[in-house]
Amino acid sequence: MATHALEIAGLFLGGVGMVGTVAVTVMPQWRVSAFIENNIVVFENFWEGLWMNCVRQANIRMQCKIYDSLLALSPDLQAARGLMCAASVMSFLAFMMAILGMKCTRCTGDNEKVKAHILLTAGIIFIITGMVVLIPVSWVANAIIRDFYNPIVNVAQKRELGEALYLGWTTALVLIVGGALFCCVFCCNEKSSSYRYSIPSHRTTQKSYHTGKKSPSVYSRSQYV
Repeated sequence: MATHALEIAGLFLGGVGMVGTVAVTVMPQWRVSAFIENNIVVFENFWEGLWMNCVRQANIRMQCKIYDSLLALSPDLQAARGLMCAASVMSFLAFMMAILGMKCTRCTGDNEKVKAHILLTAGIIFIITGMVVLIPVSWVANAIIRDFYNPIVNVAQKRELGEALYLGWTTALVLIVGGALFCCVFCCNEKSSSYRYSIPSHRTTQKSYHTGKKSPSVYSRSQYV
């Protein structure tokens, strides 16, 4: 029952992490405009994402434009685009493998050992996916903070951390925790199986006891005669 609850929790967190990964990938709020010093034009918000940049005027009208070329992005956003696409694919594969490894799934048979190894593989992929999400999000955040405190950078070009970065950190944590739960399920199954095989059953004990009491051989009978 405990392992079943861990499986449900891991699958739920993995699904949330998969949706969060896709959302972070498509959201344009990676870099947002910073209102500092003379840059106090608050009726315009600039958003920069992996695929487009947007301008929102007075919280009413928003215009977005897809980047004309990949080279128009900064190096950190270029790397983030590739890593986030890879993370989206990996999270989907891990989620599908986790479904196949659930005890309630019948399409993979009734072999619990095989299902445990499938869940372990899904958990490892979830953990790797969380690390892959964490790398570009932290990289872009570091570049934003570095440029924000750089006096050489123009005030109009300085940006702040967007909502996508905070969602990315949360998604990475959820993916790692979900993968860790699947690894815990595998460890619990291994311990229970080893404990089950180490203790002989009652029938086996009785059988070995009766087998030890063999009938006397012909040679022993001849001695008594």
